[in-house]
Amino acid sequence: MEDQNVYLKPVTLKNILRFAIPTIAMTVFMSFYTMVDGLFVSNLIGTDALSAINLTAPVIQLVTAVSTMLATGGSAVIMKKMGEKKAEEAREDFTSLILVNVAAGILMCGLGYLATGRIFASMELSADVEGYCVEYLSRYLIFTVPILLMNNFTLYMIASEKAALSLVCSVAGGVLNMVLDYVFLAMFHLGIGGAAVATGLGYSVTTVVGLVVFGRKRSLLHFKKPVFRLQVLVNAASNGCSEMATALVTGIVTMMFNWTMLTYVGEDGVAAVTIIMYVLMFASSLYTGYSYGVAPMLSFYHGEQNNEKLKKLVAVSRKVIGAVSMITMTVSLRLTEPLVSVFARPEDPVYDLAVSGNRICTIALLFIGFNIFASGMFTALSNGVVSAVLAFSRSFVFMLAAMLVLPWFLGVNGIWLATPAAELLAFLLSAGMYWKYRKRYGY
Repeated sequence: MEDQNVYLKPVTLKNILRFAIPTIAMTVFMSFYTMVDGLFVSNLIGTDALSAINLTAPVIQLVTAVSTMLATGGSAVIMKKMGEKKAEEAREDFTSLILVNVAAGILMCGLGYLATGRIFASMELSADVEGYCVEYLSRYLIFTVPILLMNNFTLYMIASEKAALSLVCSVAGGVLNMVLDYVFLAMFHLGIGGAAVATGLGYSVTTVVGLVVFGRKRSLLHFKKPVFRLQVLVNAASNGCSEMATALVTGIVTMMFNWTMLTYVGEDGVAAVTIIMYVLMFASSLYTGYSYGVAPMLSFYHGEQNNEKLKKLVAVSRKVIGAVSMITMTVSLRLTEPLVSVFARPEDPVYDLAVSGNRICTIALLFIGFNIFASGMFTALSNGVVSAVLAFSRSFVFMLAAMLVLPWFLGVNGIWLATPAAELLAFLLSAGMYWKYRKRYGY
């Protein structure tokens, strides 16, 4: 198979990080898209607008869930075929899956516009916050198709040994987003809708570059006449269903957080949740980036049945994630107040809520990395069922149980403790699945 030297190299920490670091940096910059919006919106418009961004998050997660499923599941299926020396067939499937994403994006954009007004009218928000929600989401939906293609091209660039290019695209998109946020909000005073447009244009950078890159035949993966194989679509969907479940239940859980905070504290509580989610999202992006980076290697070694390399890759990954987990938890605890002060001033009631909440939620960083990697590993090994069980249990079942029980006894502190409690339970389940399937996959 042409241009596959990276998969033939020894599995060492150096080679793994050379493959994964660009994707880690890429996902960190992708997390900046939302964080930068929050930074500009909170400082230039106010915390009511910051609350609105969090209130629209569940809808955005629903919109991107299908793309996440096809991107992660499709990447695993296609790279498995590459490992089996079926390059031309893999390229046909790649092209057909991209076209499916375009069609799905158009459909979801239309449905999103139909539902926007009704969603926020039913939430009993203040007039200002409801107006911010409608304005932000209506502008964001314009970019549905580019955002879906960005999600796909990001992973396929990684699989095609173009992780560095994917990083460049993410950095360029992040910088463009930051610049446009300033231009649209500070200079032209376009309000929260301007922040949504800035985000959409930032995402579009990867889409444009991806269309050019994959349009060239010299790329490992490139467009060719598609052959629609229903089984490929089914495999991609089933294999990536855990990632779709994660996106869906993340939206549902975010909605639950918002409703619970509105009940206990009000709209200031929603703004505090938003700030804490930014901190956790930044840390999680490190683990997500690493998992994305090594996923093609896991799939390839699984496809060629190279258990020795697979076992070493998983062992090194455990050590890397363990080290990063300790570092991120320590940094988050030590920098809680400076991090929160970026989004809310000390005299703002949102500030105290976010500081106390972040100190409790930071405990979750001990477990998040292992949970993300475990789900991603089983996806890469084409075991979408186990991956889905892990993702759904972690993001929905355990979180739902914690959200229903802990606030009842502990009030607002119970809301903050829900995330660490859910991640701990998910960690125990992930460890059990890891042990159960170790002999089947030889890791």
